[in-house]
Amino acid sequence: MIVKTKKFALDKKKYINMAFTRQIKNSWYWLLIPLAVMILGLGLHFSGVYKNWWILITGFVGGLLYIAFWYIQFYAATQMEQNAQMFDKFAYEIDSRQILVKVNKREGGVIKWDTILSAEKLENNDFLLHIARGQFLHFPKNVFNSEHDMKLMENILRRKSLL
Repeated sequence: MIVKTKKFALDKKKYINMAFTRQIKNSWYWLLIPLAVMILGLGLHFSGVYKNWWILITGFVGGLLYIAFWYIQFYAATQMEQNAQMFDKFAYEIDSRQILVKVNKREGGVIKWDTILSAEKLENNDFLLHIARGQFLHFPKNVFNSEHDMKLMENILRRKSLL
């Protein structure tokens, strides 16, 4: 059985938001460092040991810079020429052997299942296949031709132990 999708493209804004939120969810613990610096600064200030607000401000700015760094990374990925094909329109044919990416009826490429690290079914019945940090395949529910195709896609992902 093959799941065929309609031809669609990943929106750049949606990519930035999805990649950024997933990165922050996966690495939130790094924000504990600026938080600890801010708490240290407050403790030193109010204990009278070192009355200065610069430690608090430095911790806050450090946290903002960390968040801005990741946002800029994913925004820049949408602007780079070598990533332009990520946002082109493709049709997909998905089966238990591979994911066939079709530019048109004659041209395309193959994504093997062993390159997919994990998958998730989002709350609005979209499918997200993770390839690497910032690289994923997003299948909105409106690109499937029928409800049967969505169930077949879910079954394939379960058999591959990705869901």
